[in-house]
Amino acid sequence: MATEYPASTVSGEGIAFFADRLAEASHGRLGIAPSYDAALKLKSSEIVAAIRDGRLAAGCAFGGTLGGIDPLFLLSSLPFVTTTEAEARALLDRARPLYTDHFDRQSQHLLYATPWPPSGLWARKRIVTPADLAGLRLRVYDATGVTVFAAAGARPVNLSFAEAAPRLADGSIDAILSSGDGGAGRKLWEHLPYFTEIGYAMPLSFATVGQSRYDQLSPDLRAAVDAAAAATQIEQWHRLDKRVEENLARLRANNVTITSPEKITPALRTLLAQAASGAIADWKKQAGPDAAKLL
Repeated sequence: MATEYPASTVSGEGIAFFADRLAEASHGRLGIAPSYDAALKLKSSEIVAAIRDGRLAAGCAFGGTLGGIDPLFLLSSLPFVTTTEAEARALLDRARPLYTDHFDRQSQHLLYATPWPPSGLWARKRIVTPADLAGLRLRVYDATGVTVFAAAGARPVNLSFAEAAPRLADGSIDAILSSGDGGAGRKLWEHLPYFTEIGYAMPLSFATVGQSRYDQLSPDLRAAVDAAAAATQIEQWHRLDKRVEENLARLRANNVTITSPEKITPALRTLLAQAASGAIADWKKQAGPDAAKLL
């Protein structure tokens, strides 16, 4: 069961928790061999394809990278749609039947969805005005992010986290859109000592298993998988509030300057909101009426 993120992130910890619960629920008859930090050389979009093609049993893929497979998976990373945990959970509850159906089209069974802490901007400088954003060479995690930040004057490029690290090291990007969690796991503070809390989105990663592998299990083992997945879903949301505070504390301990939302200028807020509205309208057209109704 693979993820492109480190074991210390919410995605990695979700896999570890699921593995423990599955071993317990199946009385040791089923086991998970976790693979973290893109050790199998698979980005999130490639994880879904590998499961679909039978090359990988299971995985946890970041939803923002799956827009090329199906625009529905961009829902949780739409800008400024869910700004609180309660809103993010409500959106997932409403969207889960659609997610299940669309993963079924990819020949896989949806296990659980992992929420990430709010996405902010890691950068070499503070980002508080439109001028700070202008021309910024910025890594984003999906096509929507490209649309939003290009409209806001930045120079965004859509990269997986695995692809972003070398670009950051060689100086070809100056900033990264990510949660404090993903960044903390990768020690972004070594290159980007500023984190601006813009509350961009609370995106999801999706854990799935190949449908044929799931179907081949006996009824009691399928029940064990479902029970472990349900427990993991509850645990991942339960951890979220505490996780945000832990991440911010870790950033402060490593001398990261955190810019809180109230320090962002009204001009930058307005600019981002205007850019976001266009991107959301485009997504509604691409995703279709059933997905658009969720908003």
